[in-house]
Amino acid sequence: MAPPELVQPSDKTNVFAKQVTLRNRAYVTFLAGNGDYVKGVVGLAKGLRKVKSAYPLVVAVLPDVPEEHRRILENQGCIVREIEPVYPPENQTQFAMAYYVINYSKLRIWEFVEYSKMIYLDGDIQVYDNIDHLFDLPDGHFHAVMDCFCEKTWSHTPQYRIGYCQQCPDKVKWPAEMGNPPSLYFNAGMFVFEPSLVTYESLLKTLKITQPTPFAEQVSLELGAVYDLKNLRKMSVCGVKQ
Repeated sequence: MAPPELVQPSDKTNVFAKQVTLRNRAYVTFLAGNGDYVKGVVGLAKGLRKVKSAYPLVVAVLPDVPEEHRRILENQGCIVREIEPVYPPENQTQFAMAYYVINYSKLRIWEFVEYSKMIYLDGDIQVYDNIDHLFDLPDGHFHAVMDCFCEKTWSHTPQYRIGYCQQCPDKVKWPAEMGNPPSLYFNAGMFVFEPSLVTYESLLKTLKITQPTPFAEQVSLELGAVYDLKNLRKMSVCGVKQ
């Protein structure tokens, strides 16, 4: 469902328009299984509430999340939405972490078209300050934070081996003999996006032709399946910790 068109003929309508906008924005996270990951999502919900966020937290849950955990989340004020799993194609079976396989299902959040804009946060993120202003980033773009090549999940890459960091590219120069430097790579643990069924279908099609990498669904986003690279905006964020 497309977001309602807002008109501003009077001050009274402006108030109504603001309320509609608030209802059509939300934070969203993802949860699977019956383990302790629910505790992280509870912490995320409490953090958003503590910093007085104006927007709800939607939790996209797989069918294997038990009813007890769903009730816990609802009692924290979360909106629980069950989604069907998205399985990786046959050429996408080796990942840096085994649990990355289930993360393909995260792509389902692009189906939440009742919201005009959402901020995705991994369930292990802690919020220390209000970040509602990120909803006001320009429309029509996918906003994300650059990843850090210093993490051990990057240990298989030349970036990690030579100490190259895209966040501080002048600290260690990319050697000319290694060709062009790697493309910008963002962290899929936090991003601002606009749900779209067209984008979701594009993501699924891209999965089938994407070369295998260790990072599951993140690569589908990196390759421009969501938006052309010209629409990818880097985002600097304070107030969250993973």
